[in-house]
Amino acid sequence: MRSSILFIAFIVGIFTVQAQELNSTVIIDAEQTGQSNQQIFKTLEQQLTEFINNRSWTNKEYKNQERIDCSFTLIVSEYDGTNFTASLQVGATRPVFNSTYDSPIYNYNDRQVSFMYKEFEPLTFNINTFDSNLVSVIAYHVYTIIGLDADSFELNGGDAYFAIAKQIVGTAASSNYSGWKPTDGTQSRYQYNNAILSNVYKEFHTAMYDYHRVGLDVMESKPKEAKVAIIGAIKTLKGINDRRPNSYLLRTFFDAKSEEIQAIFSGGPRVDIAELVENLTRMAPTKRSNWNEIKL
Repeated sequence: MRSSILFIAFIVGIFTVQAQELNSTVIIDAEQTGQSNQQIFKTLEQQLTEFINNRSWTNKEYKNQERIDCSFTLIVSEYDGTNFTASLQVGATRPVFNSTYDSPIYNYNDRQVSFMYKEFEPLTFNINTFDSNLVSVIAYHVYTIIGLDADSFELNGGDAYFAIAKQIVGTAASSNYSGWKPTDGTQSRYQYNNAILSNVYKEFHTAMYDYHRVGLDVMESKPKEAKVAIIGAIKTLKGINDRRPNSYLLRTFFDAKSEEIQAIFSGGPRVDIAELVENLTRMAPTKRSNWNEIKL
Protein backbone atom coordinates (compact mmCIF):
# COMPACT_ATOMS: atom_id res chain seq x y z
CA MET A 1 0.00 0.00 0.00
CA ARG A 2 2.78 2.40 0.94
CA SER A 3 4.62 1.65 -2.30
CA SER A 4 1.43 2.40 -4.27
CA ILE A 5 1.03 5.74 -2.52
CA LEU A 6 4.66 6.62 -3.20
CA PHE A 7 4.25 5.68 -6.85
CA ILE A 8 1.17 7.90 -7.19
CA ALA A 9 3.01 10.76 -5.50
CA PHE A 10 5.91 10.27 -7.90
CA ILE A 11 3.62 10.42 -10.93
CA VAL A 12 1.88 13.54 -9.60
CA GLY A 13 5.28 15.11 -9.03
CA ILE A 14 6.28 14.45 -12.62
CA PHE A 15 3.05 16.01 -13.87
CA THR A 16 3.55 19.07 -11.71
CA VAL A 17 7.04 19.64 -13.04
CA GLN A 18 5.88 19.18 -16.61
CA ALA A 19 2.99 21.60 -16.18
CA GLN A 20 5.26 24.48 -15.22
CA GLU A 21 6.19 26.74 -18.06
CA LEU A 22 9.24 28.74 -17.05
CA ASN A 23 12.85 28.06 -16.21
CA SER A 24 13.80 31.42 -14.77
CA THR A 25 16.86 32.92 -13.16
CA VAL A 26 16.10 35.70 -10.67
CA ILE A 27 18.69 38.19 -9.45
CA ILE A 28 18.16 40.96 -6.91
CA ASP A 29 20.78 43.69 -7.28
CA ALA A 30 20.62 46.08 -4.31
CA GLU A 31 24.06 47.69 -4.62
CA GLN A 32 22.58 51.13 -5.22
CA THR A 33 20.86 51.08 -1.82
CA GLY A 34 24.11 50.69 0.11
CA GLN A 35 22.38 47.89 2.04
CA SER A 36 22.92 45.03 -0.38
CA ASN A 37 23.96 42.50 2.25
CA GLN A 38 20.63 42.52 4.05
CA GLN A 39 18.92 39.15 4.25
CA ILE A 40 15.64 40.55 2.95
CA PHE A 41 17.06 40.76 -0.58
CA LYS A 42 18.16 37.12 -0.52
CA THR A 43 14.75 36.09 0.80
CA LEU A 44 12.96 38.03 -1.91
CA GLU A 45 15.21 36.54 -4.58
CA GLN A 46 14.40 33.02 -3.42
CA GLN A 47 10.69 33.71 -3.13
CA LEU A 48 10.51 35.22 -6.62
CA THR A 49 12.41 32.28 -8.07
CA GLU A 50 9.95 29.84 -6.54
CA PHE A 51 6.96 31.98 -7.47
CA ILE A 52 7.92 32.15 -11.15
CA ASN A 53 9.24 28.61 -11.61
CA ASN A 54 6.97 26.53 -9.40
CA ARG A 55 3.61 27.99 -10.40
CA SER A 56 1.55 26.66 -13.30
CA TRP A 57 0.64 29.73 -15.34
CA THR A 58 -1.38 27.95 -18.03
CA ASN A 59 -3.41 24.78 -18.41
CA LYS A 60 -0.93 23.31 -20.89
CA GLU A 61 1.62 20.62 -20.09
CA TYR A 62 5.28 21.52 -20.51
CA LYS A 63 8.01 18.91 -20.39
CA ASN A 64 11.21 19.96 -18.65
CA GLN A 65 12.99 20.51 -21.96
CA GLU A 66 10.09 22.68 -23.17
CA ARG A 67 10.20 25.16 -20.33
CA ILE A 68 10.96 28.70 -21.42
CA ASP A 69 14.34 30.03 -20.36
CA CYS A 70 14.06 33.54 -18.99
CA SER A 71 15.62 35.94 -16.52
CA PHE A 72 14.39 38.63 -14.14
CA THR A 73 16.93 41.09 -12.74
CA LEU A 74 15.46 43.43 -10.15
CA ILE A 75 17.73 46.43 -9.58
CA VAL A 76 16.71 48.09 -6.34
CA SER A 77 17.60 51.78 -6.19
CA GLU A 78 15.81 52.72 -2.96
CA TYR A 79 14.79 50.67 0.05
CA ASP A 80 13.13 51.92 3.20
CA GLY A 81 11.67 49.25 5.47
CA THR A 82 8.92 47.73 3.34
CA ASN A 83 9.06 50.19 0.43
CA PHE A 84 11.13 49.43 -2.66
CA THR A 85 11.92 51.44 -5.77
CA ALA A 86 13.51 49.49 -8.60
CA SER A 87 13.83 48.73 -12.27
CA LEU A 88 13.33 45.28 -13.76
CA GLN A 89 15.27 43.82 -16.68
CA VAL A 90 13.39 40.90 -18.22
CA GLY A 91 14.75 38.60 -20.91
CA ALA A 92 13.57 35.38 -22.54
CA THR A 93 14.73 33.02 -25.27
CA ARG A 94 13.34 30.15 -27.30
CA PRO A 95 15.30 27.22 -28.76
CA VAL A 96 15.99 26.98 -32.49
CA PHE A 97 15.15 23.66 -34.17
CA ASN A 98 18.10 21.33 -34.88
CA SER A 99 20.43 23.69 -33.05
CA THR A 100 21.96 24.41 -29.67
CA TYR A 101 21.21 28.10 -30.20
CA ASP A 102 18.58 29.97 -28.16
CA SER A 103 17.01 32.96 -29.85
CA PRO A 104 16.08 36.03 -27.75
CA ILE A 105 12.38 36.86 -27.95
CA TYR A 106 12.03 39.46 -25.17
CA ASN A 107 14.33 42.12 -23.80
CA TYR A 108 12.37 44.59 -21.70
CA ASN A 109 13.70 47.20 -19.29
CA ASP A 110 10.83 48.04 -16.96
CA ARG A 111 11.75 51.30 -15.24
CA GLN A 112 8.41 51.75 -13.47
CA VAL A 113 8.68 49.30 -10.60
CA SER A 114 7.90 50.21 -7.00
CA PHE A 115 6.28 47.98 -4.44
CA MET A 116 5.76 47.10 -0.79
CA TYR A 117 7.17 43.84 0.56
CA LYS A 118 7.66 42.36 4.03
CA GLU A 119 10.19 39.59 4.38
CA PHE A 120 8.64 36.12 4.07
CA GLU A 121 5.20 37.41 3.16
CA PRO A 122 3.60 35.03 0.62
CA LEU A 123 3.67 36.00 -3.04
CA THR A 124 0.21 35.10 -4.31
CA PHE A 125 -1.39 35.92 -7.63
CA ASN A 126 -5.11 36.25 -8.34
CA ILE A 127 -6.06 37.40 -11.82
CA ASN A 128 -9.17 39.16 -10.48
CA THR A 129 -7.63 41.19 -7.66
CA PHE A 130 -4.73 43.58 -7.12
CA ASP A 131 -2.85 42.65 -3.96
CA SER A 132 0.81 43.40 -4.71
CA ASN A 133 2.37 45.56 -7.38
CA LEU A 134 5.44 43.34 -7.44
CA VAL A 135 3.33 40.25 -8.08
CA SER A 136 1.31 42.02 -10.78
CA VAL A 137 4.45 43.26 -12.55
CA ILE A 138 6.01 39.79 -12.52
CA ALA A 139 2.80 38.09 -13.67
CA TYR A 140 2.41 40.62 -16.49
CA HIS A 141 5.88 39.85 -17.83
CA VAL A 142 5.39 36.10 -17.36
CA TYR A 143 2.29 36.08 -19.56
CA THR A 144 3.97 38.34 -22.10
CA ILE A 145 6.90 35.91 -22.30
CA ILE A 146 4.59 32.91 -22.69
CA GLY A 147 2.67 34.79 -25.37
CA LEU A 148 5.75 35.71 -27.37
CA ASP A 149 7.05 32.16 -27.13
CA ALA A 150 3.72 30.82 -28.39
CA ASP A 151 3.65 33.41 -31.21
CA SER A 152 7.03 32.15 -32.40
CA PHE A 153 5.75 28.58 -32.80
CA GLU A 154 2.17 29.12 -33.98
CA LEU A 155 0.60 32.00 -35.90
CA ASN A 156 -1.26 34.15 -33.35
CA GLY A 157 -0.50 31.48 -30.75
CA GLY A 158 0.10 34.06 -28.02
CA ASP A 159 -3.24 35.89 -28.21
CA ALA A 160 -4.76 34.25 -25.13
CA TYR A 161 -1.71 35.06 -22.99
CA PHE A 162 -1.52 38.68 -24.12
CA ALA A 163 -5.21 38.94 -23.20
CA ILE A 164 -4.42 37.71 -19.68
CA ALA A 165 -1.66 40.32 -19.45
CA LYS A 166 -4.25 42.91 -20.49
CA GLN A 167 -6.50 41.77 -17.66
CA ILE A 168 -3.60 42.25 -15.24
CA VAL A 169 -3.10 45.76 -16.64
CA GLY A 170 -6.78 46.57 -16.19
CA THR A 171 -6.89 45.32 -12.61
CA ALA A 172 -3.66 47.08 -11.62
CA ALA A 173 -4.77 50.36 -13.20
CA SER A 174 -6.97 50.94 -10.15
CA SER A 175 -3.80 51.28 -8.04
CA ASN A 176 -1.55 54.30 -7.63
CA TYR A 177 1.45 52.52 -9.14
CA SER A 178 3.00 53.60 -12.45
CA GLY A 179 3.10 51.66 -15.69
CA TRP A 180 -0.52 50.50 -15.84
CA LYS A 181 -2.34 53.50 -17.30
CA PRO A 182 -2.43 55.25 -20.71
CA THR A 183 -1.05 58.38 -19.03
CA ASP A 184 2.07 56.63 -17.69
CA GLY A 185 4.25 57.50 -20.68
CA THR A 186 5.04 55.93 -24.03
CA GLN A 187 7.31 53.20 -22.62
CA SER A 188 5.10 51.37 -20.17
CA ARG A 189 3.53 47.99 -19.62
CA TYR A 190 0.21 49.47 -20.69
CA GLN A 191 1.59 50.78 -23.98
CA TYR A 192 3.37 47.54 -24.86
CA ASN A 193 0.34 45.36 -24.14
CA ASN A 194 -2.04 47.76 -25.87
CA ALA A 195 0.10 47.63 -29.01
CA ILE A 196 0.57 43.88 -29.10
CA LEU A 197 -3.22 43.38 -28.96
CA SER A 198 -4.09 46.19 -31.38
CA ASN A 199 -5.15 45.56 -34.97
CA VAL A 200 -2.78 48.39 -35.92
CA TYR A 201 0.09 46.03 -35.09
CA LYS A 202 -1.54 42.73 -36.12
CA GLU A 203 1.25 41.93 -38.60
CA PHE A 204 3.68 41.78 -35.69
CA HIS A 205 2.39 38.29 -34.90
CA THR A 206 2.87 37.18 -38.50
CA ALA A 207 6.42 38.54 -38.43
CA MET A 208 7.17 36.72 -35.16
CA TYR A 209 6.00 33.43 -36.66
CA ASP A 210 7.76 33.88 -40.00
CA TYR A 211 11.00 35.07 -38.40
CA HIS A 212 11.24 32.08 -36.04
CA ARG A 213 9.28 29.14 -37.44
CA VAL A 214 9.74 29.78 -41.16
CA GLY A 215 13.17 31.38 -40.77
CA LEU A 216 15.35 30.38 -37.83
CA ASP A 217 13.92 26.87 -37.44
CA VAL A 218 14.98 25.89 -40.97
CA MET A 219 18.36 27.66 -40.84
CA GLU A 220 20.27 24.41 -40.33
CA SER A 221 18.77 22.63 -43.34
CA LYS A 222 17.92 25.53 -45.67
CA PRO A 223 20.01 28.55 -44.67
CA LYS A 224 19.34 30.65 -47.76
CA GLU A 225 15.58 30.08 -47.61
CA ALA A 226 15.68 30.88 -43.90
CA LYS A 227 17.43 34.18 -44.53
CA VAL A 228 14.88 35.11 -47.19
CA ALA A 229 12.06 34.35 -44.75
CA ILE A 230 13.67 36.54 -42.07
CA ILE A 231 14.11 39.36 -44.58
CA GLY A 232 10.40 39.01 -45.36
CA ALA A 233 9.49 39.13 -41.68
CA ILE A 234 11.47 42.32 -41.23
CA LYS A 235 9.76 43.81 -44.28
CA THR A 236 6.45 42.97 -42.62
CA LEU A 237 7.55 44.93 -39.57
CA LYS A 238 8.39 47.88 -41.81
CA GLY A 239 4.73 48.00 -42.78
CA ILE A 240 3.92 48.58 -39.12
CA ASN A 241 6.66 51.19 -38.83
CA ASP A 242 5.27 53.06 -41.84
CA ARG A 243 2.00 53.49 -39.95
CA ARG A 244 3.46 53.92 -36.44
CA PRO A 245 7.07 55.15 -36.66
CA ASN A 246 9.31 54.51 -33.65
CA SER A 247 6.71 52.38 -31.86
CA TYR A 248 7.59 50.93 -28.46
CA LEU A 249 6.67 47.43 -29.64
CA LEU A 250 9.20 47.49 -32.47
CA ARG A 251 11.88 49.15 -30.35
CA THR A 252 11.55 46.33 -27.84
CA PHE A 253 11.73 43.77 -30.65
CA PHE A 254 14.99 45.19 -31.94
CA ASP A 255 16.41 45.50 -28.43
CA ALA A 256 16.13 41.70 -28.36
CA LYS A 257 17.07 40.98 -31.96
CA SER A 258 19.69 43.45 -33.21
CA GLU A 259 22.77 41.35 -32.45
CA GLU A 260 21.10 38.20 -33.75
CA ILE A 261 20.11 39.85 -37.04
CA GLN A 262 23.64 41.18 -37.45
CA ALA A 263 25.05 37.67 -36.94
CA ILE A 264 22.57 36.00 -39.32
CA PHE A 265 23.47 38.28 -42.19
CA SER A 266 27.21 38.40 -41.57
CA GLY A 267 27.94 34.86 -42.72
CA GLY A 268 26.57 31.90 -44.62
CA PRO A 269 24.98 31.92 -48.09
CA ARG A 270 24.66 35.28 -49.80
CA VAL A 271 21.31 37.00 -50.16
CA ASP A 272 20.33 40.48 -51.32
CA ILE A 273 20.62 42.68 -48.24
CA ALA A 274 20.25 46.19 -49.69
CA GLU A 275 16.55 46.55 -48.85
CA LEU A 276 17.04 44.71 -45.55
CA VAL A 277 19.66 47.17 -44.30
CA GLU A 278 17.59 50.11 -45.46
CA ASN A 279 14.52 48.80 -43.60
CA LEU A 280 16.50 48.06 -40.46
CA THR A 281 18.10 51.50 -40.44
CA ARG A 282 14.73 53.18 -40.89
CA MET A 283 13.04 51.15 -38.13
CA ALA A 284 15.86 51.01 -35.60
CA PRO A 285 18.32 53.85 -36.24
CA THR A 286 19.80 53.51 -32.73
CA LYS A 287 21.09 50.06 -33.79
CA ARG A 288 22.94 51.50 -36.77
CA SER A 289 26.27 50.11 -35.51
CA ASN A 290 24.81 46.60 -35.80
CA TRP A 291 23.38 47.20 -39.27
CA ASN A 292 26.70 48.62 -40.49
CA GLU A 293 28.31 45.27 -39.69
CA ILE A 294 26.05 43.45 -42.16
CA LYS A 295 28.33 42.95 -45.13
CA LEU A 296 27.05 40.09 -47.27
